Amino acid sequence: MASRELFHGRLEAAVLLAPTVLVSVVFLYYPTVMAFRTSLFDAGFGQAPAFVGVEHYQTLLTDPAYHRSVGISVLFAALVVGGVMVVSLYLTFLIHEVDVRQGAYLIAVIWPYALPPAVAALVFLFIFHPTLGVLTGPIETLGVDLDWFNDGPQAFAVVTLTAIWKQIGYNVIFMIAAMNTIPDALTETARLDGVSRLRRLVSVYVPMMTPTLFFLVIINTIYAFFGTFAYVDLLTSGGPANATNVLIFDLYREAFSYFNFGVASSKSVVLFVVVGLLMLVQFRLTDKYSYYGG
Repeated sequence: MASRELFHGRLEAAVLLAPTVLVSVVFLYYPTVMAFRTSLFDAGFGQAPAFVGVEHYQTLLTDPAYHRSVGISVLFAALVVGGVMVVSLYLTFLIHEVDVRQGAYLIAVIWPYALPPAVAALVFLFIFHPTLGVLTGPIETLGVDLDWFNDGPQAFAVVTLTAIWKQIGYNVIFMIAAMNTIPDALTETARLDGVSRLRRLVSVYVPMMTPTLFFLVIINTIYAFFGTFAYVDLLTSGGPANATNVLIFDLYREAFSYFNFGVASSKSVVLFVVVGLLMLVQFRLTDKYSYYGG
């Protein structure tokens, strides 16, 4: 029997962990500390920082525009996470059920995830363009008045659909792997008992996929809050009338359009705390409701 070498000393462990620790310190912990420090100062482009303490946080607590941005972000994240999970799960189930050219269907579903976010935004820009859009024209022939990028709810819907479409492929990769581990005996038993396909998905497959599904909920939540900047920037620029001004775009505009680095840093800290609390809740639910067999 082949043996494998084990590292027992602390020096070897430290050497192996050093790259991960270095990357985490440089790109995570240090920026986090500096963002919190900057949030305590009134810092702008070309001016000396002035210490203001928690004044920026107090301003955010009483700013109606920021409160609206928080509400829009929470709604956007809920729709993106829910939409991605439902659509991905159903597409995964359909792919899992076919016997012919399953690989081709899987590639067709996954390929949008390989696109850069900016390219995905441009794809939807041409789909919903007011005059050139391949979807806008046929819909307007039915007598429906569309103004995707000048109407708040319509612009919000376009950004949400773009974010959902881009993330489906990532979820399908994990879901198909989890679904393939479900014993065939359970599927055959459900079929013999006359269980419908949708009922089999909800009552048999989903409970056994809960660890993967909870993991994807966490990943999709992080994506909805932090990974959707390009869609807002290229499609709507936060408009119209701040209808798509999600938190990640709001703090970017505060920093690089208005050059209020202190306020932008305080917004980034608040965003980090909000997402961190959501992650904590989701981890607790994962431990409570996940099925690991046995």
